[in-house]
Amino acid sequence: MQVLAVDPASQDVPRQAVRTLLEGGLVVFPTDTYYALGAAAGNAEAVARVFAAKGRSATDPLPVLVAGVDQWRMAAAEIPDLALRLAERFWPGPLTIVCRRAPYLPPLLTGGGDTIGVRQPAVPLAQALCRALGMPITGTSANSHDSPPPVTAIEVGMDLGGKVGLILDGGACAGGHPSTVIDVTRTPPVIVRPGAVTAEALRAVAGTVLEPA
Repeated sequence: MQVLAVDPASQDVPRQAVRTLLEGGLVVFPTDTYYALGAAAGNAEAVARVFAAKGRSATDPLPVLVAGVDQWRMAAAEIPDLALRLAERFWPGPLTIVCRRAPYLPPLLTGGGDTIGVRQPAVPLAQALCRALGMPITGTSANSHDSPPPVTAIEVGMDLGGKVGLILDGGACAGGHPSTVIDVTRTPPVIVRPGAVTAEALRAVAGTVLEPA
């Protein structure tokens, strides 16, 4: 495991990070919520390494991060108008939008389901990493199962240790609430996980939005 100091506000992505992802390795990097455990979303072996590192159930899907709407189209079979309106209002930021997945994505990535959660993070470095790789990157928090999501690179190292190839240390992340997850494949849309974006804010864009019981 190697640790490189980075500036999260910079779009200057270390070449080693892109090379590690292209080779199927795992890269940890800061986002606007927590440190994320990144793998190339289209690489089935790399995705399997994420599950193994976290001790995550194979039926528990992984979200992905994108550089913008154009890259979102790589991850989604279709993007409803409502999803685009939500992205226009809340991206980049802590809103994960669930839509139908693109057929080329590894089934393990989506837990065997036909939907995928997608988010554009607000941290410039995270966006630049997606852009430099040329495809979506897994955006799950960089922690093992049942451990708290990490806000510092030190926490990542203590938890995942040698299970990752590279950690980009951008200082402390904001932490707090995770991203809100909204499923727009249902009518009306449903909040799958409450988070930083409130139901009231979502309703201002989407109208009727259901919350978890």
